[in-house]
Amino acid sequence: MKEKKSNSLFDFIAPIYGLFYNKQKRKYSEIIEKVANDLNVLSFESIVDVGCGTGALCSVLNEKGMKVTGIDPAMKMLNVAMSKTENKNIKFLLGNALEGLPFQDKEFNLSICSYVAHGLEPEERKKLYAEMSRLTKDYVIVYDYNHKKALLTSFIEWLERGDYFHFIKHAEKEMKSCLTEMKTCFSEVSVVQVDVRANWYICKPTIHESLE
Repeated sequence: MKEKKSNSLFDFIAPIYGLFYNKQKRKYSEIIEKVANDLNVLSFESIVDVGCGTGALCSVLNEKGMKVTGIDPAMKMLNVAMSKTENKNIKFLLGNALEGLPFQDKEFNLSICSYVAHGLEPEERKKLYAEMSRLTKDYVIVYDYNHKKALLTSFIEWLERGDYFHFIKHAEKEMKSCLTEMKTCFSEVSVVQVDVRANWYICKPTIHESLE
């Protein structure tokens, strides 16, 4: 029931997210350049964006020459993404990583989720990380908040009833716990600050299968 309510919320706010599409594209482009010395994503062939929303990141990666797939559980978010003419070569699919995605093991060089993890409960995040690890050959990128809070963000996240406040305190620890508690998840985790209040958590996937 919670998942259906969450999808309904994002379907409802999809037009609002669409208003920030071009601004998001500019921001994503800047960040990709900023982190190139730590991880040059453009040196890889394929990437899947898990929880792609209106497709702004997908669009940037596609324009920079990558083979891009976008996944989101909210159809109206995907409709915004698919309405953009520059996105005609991107494969967008309706799907939920918590329920398993329709891809082969290690099908993509990279996988990324942007501001998805903090909205999930800890056990849900484990499922997300494990599924992304399963379908990724080289690196899983979790792009999300760090521990530096902002009043407006805190208020919005409180309204959304996600797990933001726990996540920002424990994100790195949770991912690194995959090294010992979840052999199906990551074998290595490094952290790159990409903005005042955001990190890229760059994770090396294991060769194990996903969680049941």
